[in-house]
Amino acid sequence: MQKVLLEDLGLVDYQEAWDYQERLLLQNVEAKKARAGRLAETVLSAPPPDERTGIPAGAEAFPAPDTTHHLLYVEHPPVYTLGKSGDIRHVLLDEAEREKRNIRFYRINRGGDITFHGPGQLVVYPILDLEKFYRDIGRYLRNLEEVVILTLKDYGITGGRSPGETGVWIDPEHKGRARKICAIGVRCSRWITMHGLAFNVNTELDYFNGIIPCGIQDKQVTSLQKELRRETPMQEVKEKVKKYFEEVFNVEII
Repeated sequence: MQKVLLEDLGLVDYQEAWDYQERLLLQNVEAKKARAGRLAETVLSAPPPDERTGIPAGAEAFPAPDTTHHLLYVEHPPVYTLGKSGDIRHVLLDEAEREKRNIRFYRINRGGDITFHGPGQLVVYPILDLEKFYRDIGRYLRNLEEVVILTLKDYGITGGRSPGETGVWIDPEHKGRARKICAIGVRCSRWITMHGLAFNVNTELDYFNGIIPCGIQDKQVTSLQKELRRETPMQEVKEKVKKYFEEVFNVEII
């Protein structure tokens, strides 16, 4: 079973958390390069491949790349982030208005469009080596969604998926009632992931009025607090997400 190191960073500036993710990703990418280089040297100096398996003698002694899985929990001060395929027209507040409301703005290297992060929202950044799981980004996204769907179920809320739209929704099949409770956007380099999911727990939803969330104009945004009509302890939600991340990804979080 794979082990994942969990760090709860608390309230962290977006740029600081982004830089930290990049460092963890780079460490894992460099580890994979080094491991691959050592394996290549061994293969070049090894006896001919086994006739039955085709594997060079001694190559089987090299395990999977020496990478480390991480899971980061954070909350951010108010910030809008625009993915690499996003449309700047989906940002409805100009720079002056954003500055007046103390909202930061970043163009970033994940997939997806514009979204908001702020206090009361649980942001989860998995830094995983997917080669130790599967080489399938679509499956990875569906599994992230499943973690949130199972968490919502514990609160008596039926979360679901909207065809063609990544994230977790409530009533996605009902036009006019569909509302998004969790946005997801990721980046992957050499099968190492970064960025992740933003789960609206006790989020101030008024901030979403300054953007067209995820570029989707005809659907609402919601939060756990709004659906339950009460504030939910963040630590309680974190524990549930941890539990279901272990279950869905078949890992041990430490």
